Amino acid sequence: MDFLQDAPVLSHPFRNDRTLRSTLDRTLPADRRAELDADLDALGDYALTAWERTTTTTRRKPELIRWDGWGRRVDRIELTPAWQEGAALTTRHAVLAAGHADSPHARLEEFARVYLYHVASEFYTCPLAMTDGAATALKASGNRELIERALPRFLSRDPATFWLSGQWMTETAGGSDVGRTGTVARRDTDGQWRLHGRKWFSSAVVGEAALALARPEGAGEGAGALALFYVETMDGTRRRPELVIDRLKDKLGTHELPTAEIHLEGLPAWPVGELAHGVRQVAPMLNVTRTWNAVCAVASMARAIALARDYARRRSAFGRRLVELPLHAHTLADLQASFEAAFALTFEVAHLLGRVEHGAAEPHEPALLRLLTPLAKLWTGKLAVKICSEALECFGGAGYVEDTGLPQLLRDAQVYAIWEGTTNVLSLDTLRGIGEGLGALRIAVSQWLGENDDPASARAIRTALDDASAFLDRQGGHRDALEAGARGLAFTLARCAAAALLARHAGWAAARGDTRPGAALRRFVQLGLDRLRWPDHADTARLLAD
Repeated sequence: MDFLQDAPVLSHPFRNDRTLRSTLDRTLPADRRAELDADLDALGDYALTAWERTTTTTRRKPELIRWDGWGRRVDRIELTPAWQEGAALTTRHAVLAAGHADSPHARLEEFARVYLYHVASEFYTCPLAMTDGAATALKASGNRELIERALPRFLSRDPATFWLSGQWMTETAGGSDVGRTGTVARRDTDGQWRLHGRKWFSSAVVGEAALALARPEGAGEGAGALALFYVETMDGTRRRPELVIDRLKDKLGTHELPTAEIHLEGLPAWPVGELAHGVRQVAPMLNVTRTWNAVCAVASMARAIALARDYARRRSAFGRRLVELPLHAHTLADLQASFEAAFALTFEVAHLLGRVEHGAAEPHEPALLRLLTPLAKLWTGKLAVKICSEALECFGGAGYVEDTGLPQLLRDAQVYAIWEGTTNVLSLDTLRGIGEGLGALRIAVSQWLGENDDPASARAIRTALDDASAFLDRQGGHRDALEAGARGLAFTLARCAAAALLARHAGWAAARGDTRPGAALRRFVQLGLDRLRWPDHADTARLLAD
């Protein structure tokens, strides 16, 4: 072979990420940066090490060991190196603990850590998200006994005492329709509750605890009769025998993540709150886990674009480097602009979550958080697939070869649109929050645009918002039509909010001599904000007819 192509080199994910660094510079007080920056720099170092491991070792999946050498049922899961390192990294750098600090900036600081750790973690961030959600739900429950027992473990900064928590909601009959949950909670004569049933999708089966939905024996049908229970999965160093792992899932992506199907055969459990309305008790964790999903999606975008941009400077074709070819350069610029918009929306949601949790929000911001959280999750979930797919094209055939470590970016990205509510589920969730939310979004957009002097972009954003309002007015009395167009409405609102947030950041950056966020704003607006659709129900029926 007379030529060997240089592989892309990953630049330091913290030191060389201007979008993250400038956002933190704009948002956080200087006195909070020293400890945060030290953790972010270390997590960036770990990301480089993990990427090197990705490209030089054969990737492997976790393995379920059902029996030990003497015939005992153990259901032990052998994990990949990144997962074995997860507890130490998480506690050393306060990945979870930071989000529960006593500050309105706590969530922003937490999710900056998550953003840098995620890809390197091989989706160890999935059970971390579940643990964060469990901690949030327990705090909201006011159950002092469970709070005092579990929270010090979930938020520990010592790997020896750190616990992961699962979230056991999904069953074969239900999926998103949790009202069809078949798990039953029965109470012993001594008052101990025990769970019996099958959970079809457990993404944190290696954890020490979980929150699970179950129907108390004798309760009625439907979601309202479900209760939320806290369980512990270990008896000392051994898994409890009442928790049986049926198998590990063989998934499209997230291969290192040991997702399991489990049976509960009388697993001891404790009610989190009242023995009903368990779905309502789960609700406080949704803002948290959906924000994790969006941050992780944005992290995957950042990785894919960083590698594609570096490769464009190394690879030559037709006598020039790829970055010098106009169409390739424009393609990369489009990806960068969309990423910066997604980053702006996601990290505003993260910061907003912290402000609302700590009572530091403006009057309109709780409703704004209720609207923006599903919008950020659903849009970034779809955008991550698109950006990772486009980035792989930038490598040509090498992007399709497993040895490069690149195909995994695309396989893993598909999960973001599925976890924590599919795009359609979250689009309908957006409709439920649109009443107060749209007014809150208009207030926020007006504030954000007030910090920018780009009138053309401001006009485009306001026009798209007006079109969304007109869609709601026209379809408001026709529920089927409103639901049919909910996806387009959600994408339009997400893009409008992201563009307005880009405008705010561009104004701040321009005052400091950085014109790149302004370029991202203009390019993103050129890509279009309006995604409204007016579906024809008759044509829908024709297209679905046999």
